[in-house]
Amino acid sequence: MSEASAPGSPAELLDRMAATPPGARRRAARDRAIEAWLPLARHLAHRYSGRGEPTDDLIQTATVGLIKAVDKFDPERGVDFAGYAIPTIIGEIKRHFRDRTWSVRVPRRLQELRLSITEANSTLTHTLGRSPTVADIAVHLGVTEEDVLEGLEGARAYNATSLSTPISADGTTELGDTLGGEDHEFELAETRVALGPALALLDEREQKILTLRFYGNLTQSQIADQVGISQMHVSRLLTKALTKLRTELANSL
Repeated sequence: MSEASAPGSPAELLDRMAATPPGARRRAARDRAIEAWLPLARHLAHRYSGRGEPTDDLIQTATVGLIKAVDKFDPERGVDFAGYAIPTIIGEIKRHFRDRTWSVRVPRRLQELRLSITEANSTLTHTLGRSPTVADIAVHLGVTEEDVLEGLEGARAYNATSLSTPISADGTTELGDTLGGEDHEFELAETRVALGPALALLDEREQKILTLRFYGNLTQSQIADQVGISQMHVSRLLTKALTKLRTELANSL
């Protein structure tokens, strides 16, 4: 007697589940169907063992794929359950590997885009006889160049390098040794950012005098010659402009 017609066979349990109205009896039939098809899930999980992931995790992932297949299977489509369940379970296992092999968590969209870019790069290198450009890859995949660049940036998260990795020939220097310490220049950078709007409050002549003095390193006398005013007037304008800047910076920082 074939599996499809054997009483209590996995195929028959699915048929019973499909014919049972929603409720407790249907849920029980669903549980029995899942249990009956578990050997298939375990078999597929073992096919992917030895690739860096614990077998128990793979079995659990395959079981999730099986449950999805049972819940979404429609016998009226004329496809046998095994033919529907196998790609569903394998797809779940592959997603598990794809998620786990990224060192830094990134959106699945970027993970899939990275895989597409890798495949496109290989294909285009062969067909074009050269390394493809970002534009080449974008046209091949039917996406924008910005999407390709985003995918390439996300690909950097695929593998992480340990800070303990030796980077010198004698092995005495590690990657972590190259990291900088606390940078007090950040405070200066914040001041520079705030300085832009403050400078915009000065009139054109005040801005020119400040530029000549602090960027051009000119003396007040040299500035006076360029602007066409007296050195004393330059001094007063510098004092006035610097006072404005100090007041504005004090209010913004």
